[in-house]
Amino acid sequence: MEQRLYIAENGCKRLDLFLSEQSDEFTRSRLKRLIEDGGVTVNGAVVKKAGAEIKSGDTVVLTVPDAVEYTVKPENIPVDIIYQDEDFAIVNKAQGMTVHIGNGNESGTLVNALLHALDSLSGIGGVMRPGIVHRIDKDTSGLLVVAKNDKAHVSLAKQIAEKSCHRSYYALLEGNLKDERGRIVTDIGRHPTDRLKMTVLPDGRGKLAITDFEKVAQFGTEYTLCRFVLQTGRTHQIRVHAKHIGHPVACDPVYGYKKQKLSVNGQLLHAYQLELTHPTSGERMTFNAPLPPVFKDILQKLCAKHGLKLEDIIKE
Repeated sequence: MEQRLYIAENGCKRLDLFLSEQSDEFTRSRLKRLIEDGGVTVNGAVVKKAGAEIKSGDTVVLTVPDAVEYTVKPENIPVDIIYQDEDFAIVNKAQGMTVHIGNGNESGTLVNALLHALDSLSGIGGVMRPGIVHRIDKDTSGLLVVAKNDKAHVSLAKQIAEKSCHRSYYALLEGNLKDERGRIVTDIGRHPTDRLKMTVLPDGRGKLAITDFEKVAQFGTEYTLCRFVLQTGRTHQIRVHAKHIGHPVACDPVYGYKKQKLSVNGQLLHAYQLELTHPTSGERMTFNAPLPPVFKDILQKLCAKHGLKLEDIIKE
């Protein structure tokens, strides 16, 4: 256990904001948890409100608990690591793999595989989600960035929050999407009657969700291939927004049509590109992942049916 002493020198600030300015080791969310767990005192008194006001001259002590050993077991599961260095790794996650344990998933997850494949993972995500900076759904394939130390984790999480980490997806949508491009802006939150689903909610009832889209190819009136770029990172965001505009992601078992023409287990949604700034060097880096075989095979068949060539549509 470690204690850190800080003296406020300037005017009034929120406690969590003040602490985040003192060190780049912790995310605001982790500081909030430490505060709520009683790990912070102000002028000798425990304060459990992240929004508590800190005044000039206040003495703030942050108690950092000892690191907890991983309880998730490493498993020798094949995982496609397309890049790694001392700070982070870029993983091309297969469709059907859950990112971390929880909700009955105690093994076979990406975290289990990473604990075996990598020499280190950041601890900010806790013992259940070590290294996990952001997630993609179980049945969505594609790129994830994984932090290998806490400093890198803070930098990468900040980039996502500030929208300087760009995440791009390909999705095959149902029907004929008439708009060539656009931006979807809604609030997204838990469905009021089905808590396993997310849904678009009236303004102020959920969290702001912004998704940009661009049509890539049209396959008659059956399907539209689209490129999506996330400006926020809400749970199931692209899938919910696709349904919201009347063109759900093909083969989506939760938000799609009940009767599917294509025989695929899971939505045809792939995180194909990830652009970020290196946490240490400051270099701007872009990573790409090719379409998985099932997705590519379906597109090739649709292209052949409609007189198109896939290589003219998607440059890999």
